[in-house]
Amino acid sequence: MATSLGFRIARLPHLWRSILDRRLAPLGLTQTRWVTLYHLWRMGDGQPQCDLARAIGVEAPSLVRTLGQLEEQGLIERRACESDRRTKRLYLTAEAMPLLDKIGRVADEARQEMLAGLSEDNIEQLDSWLAVIEDNGLTLQERDQNLETV
Repeated sequence: MATSLGFRIARLPHLWRSILDRRLAPLGLTQTRWVTLYHLWRMGDGQPQCDLARAIGVEAPSLVRTLGQLEEQGLIERRACESDRRTKRLYLTAEAMPLLDKIGRVADEARQEMLAGLSEDNIEQLDSWLAVIEDNGLTLQERDQNLETV
């Protein structure tokens, strides 16, 4: 049982994104675009491109093309940072807000469907267990990185 647990944990994010991709496709959003918009929305306006890239888990140059596409769609604006003209800060446009509301509703509906059959107590316990697993993983990652630098 424990040997399949890691595979199941790894499979869930892919399954989640696949469901959202299919449901958000009619809005003209690829996974890369909706993930980028959603992260910017959660982080708040004025984020440097490099911080958004880090939050998403991609390299900053990889994000540039997606940001250009979102800008062409009128969903974001890139503005030079006042204190460092080399840094671009990102802002959602008014046109993005109805789309983000729809993304939120689709995600909420999918979340409810995926968690069907679990009580609130079950969900809280699952969240707690996942937090422990994540903390253990972060500790292992840090330890392994420290061993590599020695």
